[in-house]
Amino acid sequence: MEKSILKAAERFPFSLKGRHITVALSGGADSMAMLYALLGLRDSLEITVSAAHFNHQIRGEEACRDEEFVKRVCRQLDVELFSDSADVPEFARNNKMSLELAARKLRYEFLERVAPDLIATAHTASDNLETVLLNISRGTGLKGLCGIPTVRGRFIRPICLCTRDMVEKYCTEKGIDFVTDSTNLCDDYTRNKLRHGAVPVLKSVNDSVENTVSRMTAALSEDSDYLESVADKE
Repeated sequence: MEKSILKAAERFPFSLKGRHITVALSGGADSMAMLYALLGLRDSLEITVSAAHFNHQIRGEEACRDEEFVKRVCRQLDVELFSDSADVPEFARNNKMSLELAARKLRYEFLERVAPDLIATAHTASDNLETVLLNISRGTGLKGLCGIPTVRGRFIRPICLCTRDMVEKYCTEKGIDFVTDSTNLCDDYTRNKLRHGAVPVLKSVNDSVENTVSRMTAALSEDSDYLESVADKE
């Protein structure tokens, strides 16, 4: 995983050397694997690593379990942790927003507020594939086909070249504990329907479909950036 992070970092428009990276740490396999991998690269990259956890108060006791798990792990690893919580369901109702959109808004505002420098989110190649499929299902243009950007402002995606299978294998090999979000197991959310339905079908046709789509989105992102630069000159 460390090699994949170094490869992904080559796509960043800046060097990670000497930077402070705050890991958005949910406690799930993806973010836990990313935290451990970045800690493993801490000396070679000369980076400072901290973590941030946001409790959305959506899953009751399970969400509190995740928060306590993250706090315990960070204490054991001697990693500085920023944490906060908010009643996302109430915020969504009051602002007439979907639960997913409200959660994302409050979570990202929290991360922007507490992180002193770069913020690492644990989006993988599997997430990228699901995002592209989601955009296609809703109708999209070039931007939607570009998937999840490797860098957006202060947000970076260090494990964007790793699949979910790679993450789980890394956790097993390193003995990394993580928690499981029960909402990922049901099909109440559109993304989960694609993850459990469409993705297995695509993988039966091309077992490396996540990597294939990652190469496609990288190429299309370059095309998009070029077209925007030309448009800006006119």
